[in-house]
Amino acid sequence: MKLFYCLLLFVTPAVFAQKSIQGKVTDRKGNALPGANVFLKGTYDGGTTDTNGVFAFRTSESDTATIVASYVGFEVFENKIDLKEGIPAMTIKLEELANELNTVVITAGAFEASDEKRMAMLKPLDIVTTAGAAADITGAMQFLPGAQRVGEQEGLFVRGGSGQETKIVIDGMIVQNPFFSSLPDVQSRGRFNPFMFKGTSFSTGGYSAQYGQALSSVLLLNTTDKVSNNGLGISLNLANAGLNYDYANKNQSVSAVVYYGNLRPLFKLVKQNVEWLHAPEFKGSSLTYRWKPTKNGVLKVYGMYSDSHLSMNSNDPSSDSGKMRLVLKNKNAFTTSTYTDSWADGRWTLNSGFSYSRNKDDMTYDGVNFDRFDERTQARIVLTRLLTGNNTVLFGAEAHAINIGNGVDGTLYRLKDRYAAAFVESEIYITRALAARIGVRSEYSSVISRANIAPRLSFAYKTGRYSQVSLAAGQFYQNPDYRFLYLNRSLKYERADHLILNYQIIKNQRTFRVETFYKNYAQLVREFTGLKYDADPYRFPWGTTNNGGDGYARGFDFFWRDQKSIKNLDYWVTYSFVDSERLFQQYAQSATPTFISNHNISLITKKWFEKAKTNLSATYAYTSGRPYYNPNNDEFLKDRTPAVHNVSIQASKLQSIKGNLVIFYATVDNILNTRNVFTYRYTPDGRTRYAVGPQSYRSFFVGMQIMLSKKAKVEKDDF
Repeated sequence: MKLFYCLLLFVTPAVFAQKSIQGKVTDRKGNALPGANVFLKGTYDGGTTDTNGVFAFRTSESDTATIVASYVGFEVFENKIDLKEGIPAMTIKLEELANELNTVVITAGAFEASDEKRMAMLKPLDIVTTAGAAADITGAMQFLPGAQRVGEQEGLFVRGGSGQETKIVIDGMIVQNPFFSSLPDVQSRGRFNPFMFKGTSFSTGGYSAQYGQALSSVLLLNTTDKVSNNGLGISLNLANAGLNYDYANKNQSVSAVVYYGNLRPLFKLVKQNVEWLHAPEFKGSSLTYRWKPTKNGVLKVYGMYSDSHLSMNSNDPSSDSGKMRLVLKNKNAFTTSTYTDSWADGRWTLNSGFSYSRNKDDMTYDGVNFDRFDERTQARIVLTRLLTGNNTVLFGAEAHAINIGNGVDGTLYRLKDRYAAAFVESEIYITRALAARIGVRSEYSSVISRANIAPRLSFAYKTGRYSQVSLAAGQFYQNPDYRFLYLNRSLKYERADHLILNYQIIKNQRTFRVETFYKNYAQLVREFTGLKYDADPYRFPWGTTNNGGDGYARGFDFFWRDQKSIKNLDYWVTYSFVDSERLFQQYAQSATPTFISNHNISLITKKWFEKAKTNLSATYAYTSGRPYYNPNNDEFLKDRTPAVHNVSIQASKLQSIKGNLVIFYATVDNILNTRNVFTYRYTPDGRTRYAVGPQSYRSFFVGMQIMLSKKAKVEKDDF
């Protein structure tokens, strides 16, 4: 008994020395948060809130302490309190963590196709399961709002811009030759396998200060950080055969691809509108290595090489025979390595990269040398600092060494350009509903000995739980076409000013988006020959040139996607309108360029049949008539081609054969066999007109992919 009183003697003062801490935890609107943890940092003193959000506990700490409150889905609360005096009941209000429902995202001018990004409009596999896209990345982008289909030329044509005004960027590095070598009146497809990318962002304007040298658009492709351990795979179709191998362990993965293709068997089955003397024959390989050396660091190295050979008779209205024999042998190599990492609990992020590309076209027209050569070496670094409230600031720089050569009628023209750029950009969340992105980019090009400064600005405001509006504006510069710079290096940058207003709502697997834009062109290159307009798009510009050109493009886009209303049916509709005129190149007066159609409509549907493990896809595309040059019409570029209609279907079926996964696929392009015309060209005397159309009218393609691994897996959601 004496011992009890002795213990009571010592313990009682300590108990009476403890202080009571009590209060209530709520969300921002005052709603109680039951089950929240509340404690003093660095001690065991604390408790949890009851059903009314109330907490109470005692502490023997004195002087000052830091009280902490945490709750799932909310930001952690910390605050210093004074324990010397009486502590009144406190009310702690927690802020919800940023998520797609409570935080605005800057979206003006950007379309995301990613498994990671918020507000994504398309999945990566949409690219390969869209009928009419031919599993080509740029082919799929042409069905998005703002993009336009131009069947006889390579490139992405966006909102009144030419194919040269869009840059394709892989992991931040510009791709010098994203398409196979261009051929007269034949559209070239992209060089890269869509399965190597985890995300795609297609900007139709107003894009980030991180990117430049594109007057209209950038297509950003991000490669995968790791692959599934799919083992060996075999692809076989009417055009090529290939092997691919994937291996992955905890921190490393490697993917290898080798292929050989010859289009002769396909051309035997599909009637061609092109007179092929040697059907395209090609071979190539690629190797990708990924390594995760630290918790957050990722090193990726990618290299590819391709070699092709073809020969054809192309239409030449200026020759007596009306044809010209073209022989092309191409060798292309591209390698890029990137390293990303973060430290200090993610407050700092590093993105760096180095790449090298080399392309060589040994090309002759009727035996005369028209060789092409280009080489680009680039390095880039970007540092991003995460600030409080999810605000960020990034700054970076890049440098390029570009060498270009072009043979013209046996004469070889060459030039070198040393290009450098620096940029800084900040995303500021004024509130969860209002955000701004402010950036500026500066560039220098040695070939024209000029620099520029380009400001960029975007705002986004969340108008509801699922809706928002965005506004983007900025200046964008690009070097003149190198064909002009061979003869005149005093030219200035060409410039475009963008203004974009966007509204979108994403709710319950349905998306509605509408965007309007105005683009002002300035300092466009004009050429003066003293002769009549020459409509040959492949002519070499030999006249005197200056930057006296200008122009505009204006219009709006509409996008609707529904993945909910009908089970296993996914469809989307796009409509784009553009009105544009320019005074540039050989134009003697402002006119709508020949690559522009005012109206573009796409309807894409996909239906999954569970029992048959089959996905069916159908696409209808409409492109209104485009201007073409008629030497017999006194009004410049006032004639229009007929509208282009195209209906395509595609089927993909999953099948297990002896434990191996096999994907069969078949597609029919232009199933209605519509005799589409892209443009017309005339003989020099203006008496004969040639129609330029697709390489083939109705065509089909079949193939299969075999995955020789029990671990290989494809789900219906992948389609």
